Amino acid sequence: MAGQGNSHARVLLAACLCLISIAALTGCASLSRGQASVLWHGDAVPLGFSSSVRTVGDTQQSFMVRSAQLLTRARAAAGDGPINILALSGGGAGGAFGAGALVGWTRQGTRPEFQIVTGVSAGALIAPFAFLGPSWDVRLTEAFSGARTERLLQPNGLGALFGASVYRGEPLVALVDSYVTDELLHAIAIEAAKGRQLVVATTDLDKEQTVIWNLSALASQGGEPARRLFRDVLVAAASIPGVFPPVIIRVEESGEIFDEMHVDGATTASLFIAPEIAGYLTDPLHELQGANLYVIVNGQLGTVTQTTSIATLKIARRGLAAVLQSNARADFAVASAFAQRNGMTVSVTDIPEDYAYGGPLDLRRSRMKSLFNFAFRCAAQEQLWATPLEIMERADKAHLTLPEGLITCPGPAQTTPNPSLQTAEAPSEGAAISSASIADAN
Repeated sequence: MAGQGNSHARVLLAACLCLISIAALTGCASLSRGQASVLWHGDAVPLGFSSSVRTVGDTQQSFMVRSAQLLTRARAAAGDGPINILALSGGGAGGAFGAGALVGWTRQGTRPEFQIVTGVSAGALIAPFAFLGPSWDVRLTEAFSGARTERLLQPNGLGALFGASVYRGEPLVALVDSYVTDELLHAIAIEAAKGRQLVVATTDLDKEQTVIWNLSALASQGGEPARRLFRDVLVAAASIPGVFPPVIIRVEESGEIFDEMHVDGATTASLFIAPEIAGYLTDPLHELQGANLYVIVNGQLGTVTQTTSIATLKIARRGLAAVLQSNARADFAVASAFAQRNGMTVSVTDIPEDYAYGGPLDLRRSRMKSLFNFAFRCAAQEQLWATPLEIMERADKAHLTLPEGLITCPGPAQTTPNPSLQTAEAPSEGAAISSASIADAN
């Protein structure tokens, strides 16, 4: 990470180190909240909502019941065609890649309608726009091409040491709230009535457990309480622990009311296509036979070898990057194995190792815009998708150096590139977005 990206990383890591030492002497203040539940039944629901809006800790029996219902609805929505599933991973600033990929895919002309869309972290923020389809591409472009994100990282002052996060949470809440409108929920509810499903993940930090939220069911309920919970879930889904404040969600279970602390879903799962229990089941789900799974990894599954300096912050940063990458590779492997076991066709894309990616906290407008346009161009030129084997082979053989200005797209060209698409521009972001050249992405 360079420039401002480096600065943000130093602030974060320095604050974390200070927190460790200061907590040992004085302790740290916490958010105002009620008591957490000690129950593990998985039956808690947000106040005023039914159990259909989320899934916690599925057993094999409950998973089979839920999956049968979901897949029956998805099959009806797909009609005579295959079920199409889109899984969007976490990645912070890397969300610009996924957004650009979707908009470029629209321009290329083969983007399908997805019967199921899942999202984690930055992927959760993209998911509602991806679910609603090409008619929402302009708003997706506006949200992820840099203009609305570069002011998200506002230092929290002393709150970084004695509060809940290094950065203030208000800018993220305001950004998400501006997009979670009655219009958005109404549009999602219309699609949900057809059987399509929109689901995202958060992490219940008290229980260290993934919680899967059915946002299509939540949108279908409608009303201001549903809109606020929809917004709060998305904010929580993108709130990296310690970086942004957690979100407190009040729930009821067994007649008791208590608070849950929710943070970034990538804390426990960087991407998903089904609850964790699904990975342990050996019997295939026959409804998924012939389905298409598209996985957009808003980060890098491989890395370019670098010499790590003997300096505390650089070692810590490199160690954190290794943990995040390892988790992403593991979760992708699980999802890919599940899909192949169920007879699905899998296509995947990620940020190539030879792209000078600044990391999940590099939210500078110029960097976000370049990454968005890079993904847009690759998708428009039919060089976005690869098979799981192709992606992992490329990740394991990351380039040490490339000729100056050369960056490869994540997938091989499927056809001869259309010359009219090589200079195509993304939808405007208020004012027109210039389509940066691939060399400019550096």
